[in-house]
Amino acid sequence: MNENPVMILLYVGIAVYVGRMYWGDYRAQVSGEPNGGAMPGAMPASYSAFLIGVIGSLLLLAAETGGELALGISDEQSEMVWYFVFAAVAAGLVEEVIFRGFLVIENRGKAALIAGCVGFSLLFALLHPHLWSTEDGFHLTLTAKGFFSTSILLLNSLWWYAVRFGPWNKNNSIFPCMLAHAASNLGVFFVKLSQGYVLF
Repeated sequence: MNENPVMILLYVGIAVYVGRMYWGDYRAQVSGEPNGGAMPGAMPASYSAFLIGVIGSLLLLAAETGGELALGISDEQSEMVWYFVFAAVAAGLVEEVIFRGFLVIENRGKAALIAGCVGFSLLFALLHPHLWSTEDGFHLTLTAKGFFSTSILLLNSLWWYAVRFGPWNKNNSIFPCMLAHAASNLGVFFVKLSQGYVLF
């Protein structure tokens, strides 16, 4: 994502706007008068669903950090300006609405749901620029770090789909996914900070 402060502010503004839409739909749902065109997954969730989602995301982050150290590729990670943390947390909401909200195959059976989760997770992983770059024109960057980071993104996305549709989330609420994704991104910020990759 662009590290231009104006673009980050715009992205955070979009996240706040979408969050307000979800909050309205959630409140209507719990009041017993659900909106007909409610945002996908705007349902209540148990505390355990939030906890499971966050713990799983942080375990994946720990595996990613340990894997980078074991493979000797931790020094290949990108730098981040400090205020990018706001966009990273906002992405926990915006990306979840797109992928775990709208990009879902529902009401066509379990096999179609699982196939959709796998396919959209692959798309989610490949859209992040670890195996490609647009600096000096589009080109592939097929490195060990690129493949490793893309694989972790695939696992993250599969986990967040599991958080939404797992048995611990009986209403298929998207809110635990949003918190889990935001916790993961915030964790990445603190890992980068501890390793000296955050610029002030």
